[in-house]
Amino acid sequence: MLTEDKRLYVAHGQEGPICLCGKMANRHGLIAGATGTGKTVTLQVLAETFSQAGVPCFMADMKGDLSGVSQTGQMSGFIEKRCAEFGIENPPFQGSPVCFYDVFGEQGHPMRTTISNMGPELLSRLMELNEVQAGVMTILFKVADERGLLLLDLKDLRSMLTYIADHATELSKKYGNVSTTSVGAIQRALLTLENQGADKFFGEPAFDIMDLLQCRADGRGMLSVLAADKLMLNPKLYSTFLLWLLSDLYARLPEVGDQALPRLVFFFDEAHTLFTDTPKSLVDKIEQVVRLIRSKGVGVYFVTQNPTDIPDSVLAQLGNRVQHALRAFTPKEQKNVKAAAETFRANPGFKTEDAIMELGTGEALVSFLDEKGTPNIVERAKILFPLSQIGAITPSQREEIIKSSRIFGRYDTMIDRESAFEVLLAESEAAEKELEASNQEKETRDRGQNAGKEKETKSSSKKKSIFSKILAAVITSITAAIGTHVANTVTGKKSRSKESIGKKVTKSAVSTATRTATRELTRSILGNLIK
Repeated sequence: MLTEDKRLYVAHGQEGPICLCGKMANRHGLIAGATGTGKTVTLQVLAETFSQAGVPCFMADMKGDLSGVSQTGQMSGFIEKRCAEFGIENPPFQGSPVCFYDVFGEQGHPMRTTISNMGPELLSRLMELNEVQAGVMTILFKVADERGLLLLDLKDLRSMLTYIADHATELSKKYGNVSTTSVGAIQRALLTLENQGADKFFGEPAFDIMDLLQCRADGRGMLSVLAADKLMLNPKLYSTFLLWLLSDLYARLPEVGDQALPRLVFFFDEAHTLFTDTPKSLVDKIEQVVRLIRSKGVGVYFVTQNPTDIPDSVLAQLGNRVQHALRAFTPKEQKNVKAAAETFRANPGFKTEDAIMELGTGEALVSFLDEKGTPNIVERAKILFPLSQIGAITPSQREEIIKSSRIFGRYDTMIDRESAFEVLLAESEAAEKELEASNQEKETRDRGQNAGKEKETKSSSKKKSIFSKILAAVITSITAAIGTHVANTVTGKKSRSKESIGKKVTKSAVSTATRTATRELTRSILGNLIK
């Protein structure tokens, strides 16, 4: 609740109202406690108070309960009791301006990004790749960037995987080893991701992060509520998606330093999913983003069951804390309670460790930063009741809010413009056509060469055949002339011809060759020269 002097009234302790300092709200915060102790109501109170102060907020709704922040609250027996305890008369019940989002586009406006925008590191975390496979993913992005290929959706990523596998040898020489085994593992992880519904998360139009920084005409900040009941079935996708939002905010927002109020407050529910099985290198980068994003005017509030769910390096940056009850039935749980107590500035009036286990529903240990950035002494307090509805709204109410939103229709229809998939497909088809044309040209050339050789062979055979016939005719003529000459010599007769034997032989040979040309095959086959 925003007080008349513009203070962020959040809880009520023994000394009176406990207010969050707006100037220090970008120093981040923690809301912790066991299931059923009131964390969701605390988040709702903080969010609507920020909204009243003109600060937009983003939060994930795990069970649909936070959707009630859009509707006007009403008096109940519990609230009447709290009003009497807090000295509040006639609380100004009202709903807050809300915009609903849903990665799957079922309970709100679709919220998606592109593969290129996600980047290799977050994508590797999402796909649970090992170090070697993550290295191949980095090479993939490097190649895509150098070639100017847009990676918009999962089919673009699959096309690039095929491309680097086909060019593994040449890429390995330039960037390092690109093994087909690693590419195969990434392809299997991609298939798993697609089966989990991530294909709806990657694509265009990509969500514009600046839509989270909107205020209504009356000055109230817009509460962006992400339906996360289905998304939480894949904790890796949920946490990586929120981490992408944070990193995109950090990348796009300008430095503003400390202001009277934050530009945006980001509630990270189920924060333990962000750090579970996360490599130290990535945790270090998360720490860096959390540390530096406050200079962009963004406050990040982690919501989890136990402070020990968050690494110490990140926990140390969370100055505003609300600790609900913890249960300690085992030695490990007792150790966690002690660790949670040690994160507060001690109050001499009670033992923090004992108080954590004694808190009732709606009660909490509260410690906010003062105007100088120093943690206040921890106080045992009761969280203020929300002015909006506690609990989920109806589907028809949700649909009405979605349709009346100023961004209705902006992200609803996916588009598929030319990207890596289309470019690589065109290159592949062009290469296939070029290969086919080259093969046809080779076949044509080979046929021509074969025809020439066949013609040459036939011509050579024909010449050899004619020569053989001429030779056979000459031999026959010579034999006949010799026989005649011998006969004349024996009988004493002279030749009637004055022609020489040589001329007769030549004339006979030519005549014989001419006659046998028509039956050369027969002759050739029968072998007349032998007789």
